[in-house]
Amino acid sequence: MKKYSLGVISGDGIGPEIMEQALKVLNVVEKIHGGIHFKENRYDWGCEYYLKNHKMMPDDGLDRLRENDAILFGAVGAPSVPDDISVWELILPIRQQFEQYVNLRPIKQLQGIESPLKKLNGNIDFTIIRENTEGEYSKIGGKLHANTPNEVVIQNNVFTRFGTERIFDYGFNYAQQKQKKSVTVATKSNAIKHSMTFWDEIGKKFESKHNLQVDYYHIDALAAYFITRPEDFEVIISSNLFGDILSDLGAAVVGGLGLAPSGNINPSGKYPSMFEPIHGSAPDIAGKGIANPIAQIWSVALMLEHLELGNLSELVINAIESTLSNKTIRTPDLGGVNTTEDIGNLIVNNLEKYV
Repeated sequence: MKKYSLGVISGDGIGPEIMEQALKVLNVVEKIHGGIHFKENRYDWGCEYYLKNHKMMPDDGLDRLRENDAILFGAVGAPSVPDDISVWELILPIRQQFEQYVNLRPIKQLQGIESPLKKLNGNIDFTIIRENTEGEYSKIGGKLHANTPNEVVIQNNVFTRFGTERIFDYGFNYAQQKQKKSVTVATKSNAIKHSMTFWDEIGKKFESKHNLQVDYYHIDALAAYFITRPEDFEVIISSNLFGDILSDLGAAVVGGLGLAPSGNINPSGKYPSMFEPIHGSAPDIAGKGIANPIAQIWSVALMLEHLELGNLSELVINAIESTLSNKTIRTPDLGGVNTTEDIGNLIVNNLEKYV
């Protein structure tokens, strides 16, 4: 019996509701394989924890997480806690301290889901490889003359050669491993003179080492192309901020944020990788039992692939698509009336056919 230690942070808002469904799916995965077991280590960290303890996680939180083989994360954020606290004191420290420098975000039009762009017919299937530990998301900067008419705010972006080269290396290798033909680089070197020209230079260095079609698009044009021809893309490499924006746009194009998973990957295996939906905690619908659990369940599939259980990952995705192929089965975000538990149970039922 192969045993995996799984850190589970359900978090805030709809997090606990969708996590419950994801863990039910994982229990069926264990039955299908017959030779694996996930030991769940649950951590009640998040905004409620903050309100009681004045911190988002305990001082030894990272040490406790480090002992796991992988982390499954729900959502973070609540109206009672400023977003810069909930994000910067929980999820970003995990990403940065565990060197999860790859944010892997698949954008795929699932079977049975119609794109809001009516002309598209299921041909959207690309992956955003987002640099996840530096770039535009840094704490470097500050204020001068705060709360006066002369207030000045400075926010610095950080692009290191080491960090930029390793995300391009991962992205190009990923494209070749997945037998893709093209890579798109998201940039803005016509206006962001230093960091984005540097970004392009690093991209061209790696381009010369790979037999792939490589296109460099400015972020504004690329956002437009996501609407006019999203079926043309296969792998997109982007900085932290650009990838964050593009992946939300991509998710909207294929049906919504409730269908979009992500993996925060530490490729070396030195630290655990973390898997989560890209949507937020949705406090407006928390507790109503109507949140879409598919992104969280698909995050389980990404985790299984990362743990070299790719055949099981494919079965989970097949179960999701089998459920969605019945167009009368939908949570409210997709125009239906089904509950979170309805969708979770139906995916479980479809997955149990493989037991």
